[in-house]
Amino acid sequence: MLYVIGLGLGDEKDITLKGLEAVKKCDKVYIEAYTSLLSFGLSSNGLSSLEELYGKSLIVADREMVEEKADDILSEARESNVAFLVVGDPFGATTHTDLVVRAQKLGIQVKVIHNASVMNAVGLCGLQLYRYGETVSLPFFTDTWRPDSFYEKIQSNRVLGLHTLCLLDIRVKEPSLESLCRGKKQYEPPRYMTINTAIEQLLEVEHSRGQAAYSEETTCVGLARLGSDDQMIVAGSMKELLGVEFGAPLHCLVIVGKTHPVEEEMLEFTVLRKHREAYRTQEK
Repeated sequence: MLYVIGLGLGDEKDITLKGLEAVKKCDKVYIEAYTSLLSFGLSSNGLSSLEELYGKSLIVADREMVEEKADDILSEARESNVAFLVVGDPFGATTHTDLVVRAQKLGIQVKVIHNASVMNAVGLCGLQLYRYGETVSLPFFTDTWRPDSFYEKIQSNRVLGLHTLCLLDIRVKEPSLESLCRGKKQYEPPRYMTINTAIEQLLEVEHSRGQAAYSEETTCVGLARLGSDDQMIVAGSMKELLGVEFGAPLHCLVIVGKTHPVEEEMLEFTVLRKHREAYRTQEK
């Protein structure tokens, strides 16, 4: 049996009882380490906390292991119980969908155990989930690569009055271009896009496109470390949010569409007034 188990968004205690029961009866337990991040990361201390609660040793599965050595994981699942732990919900990333499909094609039994993910936890900001349009991913720009295909999706959502959830880039164990050219992989330090960087890139694309899909006055909501005790949620214009320090990852951003009165009332509570007052002081 292959168990694909969501861990939720916060710490080791966010796993469901059903998920924990499944982990405890598995012979091997993998934890993915590239599509998202638990609040305490996957340092040795973080892994120890997970292993202590779950009563199992964990194998950290990076992108290369999952995408290039999935056959090994599936071979083990054919002979024994194997757990694959996913931060958030199992189907928050396409790689995990591919793993499930491959297992089913091989006749391996699969059991999926769901949990909270950013896709539903984002409702905490007060914007109603059924009023969201297509979700977009914002990649890090480089000197030579500045993709903007997300722009049309945001524009389409805005025309329909829908909110847009922007998932921000995570770069974990990514080989550097120089090392690939030399034929020997060397990995860049982990990078997690901030809300501030996301807004800067969004405004750059708007400036180059000039189609008025949004502007620096467009209301947005910045969310950091959803599900953790120190989560931070701030509503304001893009210009205002550029002046807010959101702290440690992970971050995401919502571009607000047409709002219902109840949503507007909730957003008023979401605005951290100390940040808005600080911004106004800077303006003066």
